[in-house]
Amino acid sequence: MPPSRVALVTGGAGGIGHAIVNALVAGGHRVASGDIASQQTSGEAVLPVHLDVTDRGSVDQAVTQAERELGPVEILVNTAGWDEFHQFLETEEGFWDRIIELNYKGCLRVCRRAVPGMVERGYGRVVNISSDAARVGSSLEAVYAGAKAAQVAFGKTLAREVASRGVTVNSVCPGPTETPLLEGMLGAGETSAKMVEALRRAVPMRRLGRPEDVAAAVAFLTSDDAGFITGQTLSVSGGLTMA
Repeated sequence: MPPSRVALVTGGAGGIGHAIVNALVAGGHRVASGDIASQQTSGEAVLPVHLDVTDRGSVDQAVTQAERELGPVEILVNTAGWDEFHQFLETEEGFWDRIIELNYKGCLRVCRRAVPGMVERGYGRVVNISSDAARVGSSLEAVYAGAKAAQVAFGKTLAREVASRGVTVNSVCPGPTETPLLEGMLGAGETSAKMVEALRRAVPMRRLGRPEDVAAAVAFLTSDDAGFITGQTLSVSGGLTMA
């Protein structure tokens, strides 16, 4: 049996985040599920914690609570994120700031708080949930794609800095995935249905991703079996992007 470790998942109440929490629990880990949304306790192995990644104080409190109640954080999965569909030329700085704070600086804040302990102990697994938009661009998601691309580049650099200390850092890039966030972005009605169908046709496997598809990749990258894999970017997109 692999060792039981302590994990922190940001955005743990969301579609992909919740699936990641479940996958890590199934792997025998104890998980702090951090989110700004209220969460129901789903067993002794899961600790719901309030976590706003845009607030440094909230990040510090969440990690402190996780370590106090579960133990030192050895696995970190940065899942928290948000977006809306807009033409770039129709957006303003307030929108840019919200996207960057959540999708990029939020990741920086949590890594800055949790990774030093991993380095000190000589073990850690960090997985940043980016997006295939970071790799190839995505219509109506210019700022989001930029923030997610920054997250990937940051992860590669951090991976280089901490590799000799037993800490790996990798990125997982989902393609279009069936989540409440995507449903909210697309809206309802005939136009939405046509967009979903167009997305399905664009994927060689002819379906959208499921949160469990992403969670399986994260479960592997956070395992001891992936100990010699770092600085990598893995698409989970049914072949939508191949690079």
